[in-house]
Amino acid sequence: MRALRFNAPFDVTVEEASDPSLVDSRDAIVRVAATCVCGSDLWYFRGDNPRDAGSAIGHECIGEVVDVGVDVRNIRVGDFVVVPFLASCGQCRLCRDGQLQSCSVAAEAGVFSTQGAQAEYVRAPFADGSLVVVPGGRPADAVLPHLLALSDVMATGYHAAVAADVQPGHTVAVVGDGAVGLSAVLAARMRGAERIIALSRHADRQAIATSFGATDIVPARGEEAVAEVRELTQGMGADAVLECVGTEESMTTAVGIARPGATVGFVGLPHGSGAPLGRMFRHNIGLVGGVAPSRLYTPALIDAVLAGEITPGDVFDRRMTLEELPAAYVEMNERRAIKVWATP
Repeated sequence: MRALRFNAPFDVTVEEASDPSLVDSRDAIVRVAATCVCGSDLWYFRGDNPRDAGSAIGHECIGEVVDVGVDVRNIRVGDFVVVPFLASCGQCRLCRDGQLQSCSVAAEAGVFSTQGAQAEYVRAPFADGSLVVVPGGRPADAVLPHLLALSDVMATGYHAAVAADVQPGHTVAVVGDGAVGLSAVLAARMRGAERIIALSRHADRQAIATSFGATDIVPARGEEAVAEVRELTQGMGADAVLECVGTEESMTTAVGIARPGATVGFVGLPHGSGAPLGRMFRHNIGLVGGVAPSRLYTPALIDAVLAGEITPGDVFDRRMTLEELPAAYVEMNERRAIKVWATP
C-alpha cells in the first residue's frame, strides 16, 4: 500500500509500505476512504516535537472494515466506520467512567492513538471499543468530510465545550481559529450558547466561525483581545471560555476573558504554557479539559451529521489525493490552508 512517512523535520513523503495485519485478536483493518492532516501533526513536522525517522504518521480517518480479529464482536467486515484518534477498550473502569483517553487496557498494551492513518489501510486496535459504525453504510461522498472531522477535531472542540460546561443562554468565547477552535464554535452552538465570541485574525476562518454560529469576531490578540472581549460583555467576561491553541499567550488570554466563576475548557496541546493561577484563584476561575475522549462523543455527532444538523467538515478548505498530501503539511504550516483532507 501507499502511506505517508516522517523522515525529518519538514520532510514527509509517500512511500510503499506493507499492508497492516491483525497484531491482536481485538484488532480490525480498515480500508481508508478519507484521511487528513491535523494541526498537532505540524508540531513534529516543524521539529518542535520529537519523531522517529521512518515512522508512520496520521491519526484521523474513516473507512470500510476489511478484516477483524477473532475476538471482535461488534464490528463486522463491510461496516463503514469513523476511526477516533484514540484507542480504547470500552470495558475497563476508566472507559466505563468516560475517561477513554486514559484507557488502562490500551495503556498496558502501549497503545495511545491510531497510528499511520495517512495511508490506504490502517490497523485499528481494540475495534469494539474504538470504532464507531456509521448507520446505513458508506454515505454519499459529500458527507465524507463531515464524518472525517469527527475522528478528531470536532470531537475535540466538543470536549472543550463540555469541559467548560457550556449551557443554553451562555456567552462563550473561543480562543483559537484553527480547525479545533472552529469546531469549538460549532460545539458551543450545539450546546445552546446565545452569544459566541470567536478570536480570529483571518478572514477565511472568520467566515467559517460565523457560519458555525459565532456572533462576534475579535481580531485582536493578547491584552487587546482581553480588553475587547470585556468591553463586549460589559466588563464581566465570558460565561465559558474554550482554549484551543495551547500556548502561554492563549491560556493567559483565555483566563483573562473568563468572568468570575467561569470555567476554561482547554484542549490545545500545551507547549510551554502556564496558567495564570493568581487570577484563577482570585476569581474562582476553573480549568478543565485535556485530551478529548473522542469515542464518547462520536455516536451522537454522527447522528447530527447524518441528520444534516451540523457540517463540521466545512473546516476543510483543501482536498488532495494521498500522493499529494505531503504538500498539505507545507500549506497548513504556512497557514495557506486551514485543514486538508485526502482520499487514496
